[in-house]
Amino acid sequence: MQLAELLDKTGLDVLDHLEREVTVPVIDGLQAQGDLIVVPFDMITTVTAAQYGWRLVPPEGIELVRGAAGNNPHTLVADPGTCQLNGAVADRLGLTIAVIHNTAPAYLVHPEHGASGIAPGHWLVRRQQESTISRYSLRTLIAD
Repeated sequence: MQLAELLDKTGLDVLDHLEREVTVPVIDGLQAQGDLIVVPFDMITTVTAAQYGWRLVPPEGIELVRGAAGNNPHTLVADPGTCQLNGAVADRLGLTIAVIHNTAPAYLVHPEHGASGIAPGHWLVRRQQESTISRYSLRTLIAD
């Protein structure tokens, strides 16, 4: 899917300097978009998602996080009936935003970053942890 097509489907927009004719990559693995990290759920050992709290992502999408000044939201979008989100999650660092399960590609749209696709699967979406990478291995950052 091209960025222009995704923006037309969702009614979202990105900044003018971004190329709209680019194909949005659909990634089947660990990925980041700005300060969000999308992690395959099978890599996670210390986060639990409640059995309740699952909801379908609506056609207009769901804002996962918005910048401190109220700008630049990261919005999760998907075709109707293909993606569920659960915000009833617990992790000891408090960085997890949601767990998602999608049966078709879902997309994160951001005004400055454009869009990235999430392959079908079970995923954890979290904020990045502010720390020096030398103090932690990547595995520790993902698992905590």
